[in-house]
Order: sequence, then C-alpha cells, then structure tokens
Amino acid sequence: MIPISDRPRARRFPVVNYLLIIATVLVFLHEISLSTRALDRFLLEWGAVPALISSYLSGTSHDPHVPLTLVTSVFLHAGWLHLLGNMLFLWVFGDNVEDSMGHLRYLVFYLICGAVATLTQMVIFPDSRVPLVGASGAVAGVLGAYLILHPTASVTVLMPVLLFLPIDIPAIIVLAVWFVTQFFNGLAAITTASNATGGTGWWAHIGGFVLGAMLIFFFRRRR
Repeated sequence: MIPISDRPRARRFPVVNYLLIIATVLVFLHEISLSTRALDRFLLEWGAVPALISSYLSGTSHDPHVPLTLVTSVFLHAGWLHLLGNMLFLWVFGDNVEDSMGHLRYLVFYLICGAVATLTQMVIFPDSRVPLVGASGAVAGVLGAYLILHPTASVTVLMPVLLFLPIDIPAIIVLAVWFVTQFFNGLAAITTASNATGGTGWWAHIGGFVLGAMLIFFFRRRR
C-alpha cells in the first residue's frame, strides 16, 4: 500500500514538516553531487555506525562527533527510492501530527524518534560497522503518533494488486499492516543477521513507531 493523502487535513500550515522535507532533499542532492569515494566518506562520517555508538556508550570511545550522528543520519539517504518513500510518508502523515503538538515540539519529537530508532537498531546489531542512514525511524515515530491521534482517519492508498487504483482505508488498518510488515521482517533480519552487513533497518522502524505512539501523549497540545 502506497499512501498518497489523508483526511481530515491539518488546520495549521505544517511549516516544520515542509522544512524537514526540503532539508532532507537538499542533503540528498549534495550526496549525489559527490564522487563514489567522497560519498562513502560522507556517509561514514555523518551516518550512525552502530559499532562506534556502542563504543561511545560503553565509555571506550570519547569522540564527541559520534552522538551527533544520531541526528545527522536522519537526513541522509541511500538512494532515490529510499528518499522518496520516506518523504512521501512524512508528507501524508506529518502535517496532522505537527498540528497536534505545535511546530517546535514537532521538530524535537521528530529528532528524538530518529535518534532512539537508530539506538534500537544498534541494540540488535551492536557490532555492525555499516552506517545507518535515513529518516525511516523518525518517520516511523510520526506514524506511531498518527495512529494514536487519528486511528479512524481515511487514508487514500494505491494498491499494486488493484492496478494502483486509489482506495480509501482507515488509518488503523494502513498503519497496522505497515507495522506488522516491519516486525516480521525484523525477526527475519535477526535470523539471517542481514543487518550486520547492511540492508533495511527494520528495528529502527519498530523502535521509532513504538516511541512515537508513546511520546504523543506528552507532546500533543492540551485541550
């Protein structure tokens, strides 16, 4: 299922959501301007490397740059499809979540979800030296918050099995299917240890989603 819109729309202009999308796209445009060797160095420097984070948290490393990568890695992507998928989900679901908590809180919420999502992936694969990149964990946090806020909202999705015809489905079904898919792929990744050498950060998605569903109770505006 590919979400393309939702109802109801946000009441306020989602300035932070748009700025996050613009910033992420600009960083990716910088990435594709680099040579292959320069890009590898760039991702290694600004991506979150689980082994380095593990060393920092255990006290065997004191490099102050390492914790910064928990945030900077959120704005990096490994390819066009990676970028477009994340930004599409953020475009569809982020505006209502920002509307529920306000601009500054939404920015803090997004970055916290991204950082904790990366830490979740690190806990599962602590020795991996492959940089974790992507907004997936932060976006997953937005999805978790959206599920709590608007479980009965109507989400228009494209279904490949229906020749990509748009249909409206309740948000709770769309997000439940998404989460179950992440969970079982995460279990498979542990079994095959595929994420030790790269691949999709399924557990970052899971961690971000669960955290977002919990944090929304603290971040949303009080009525």
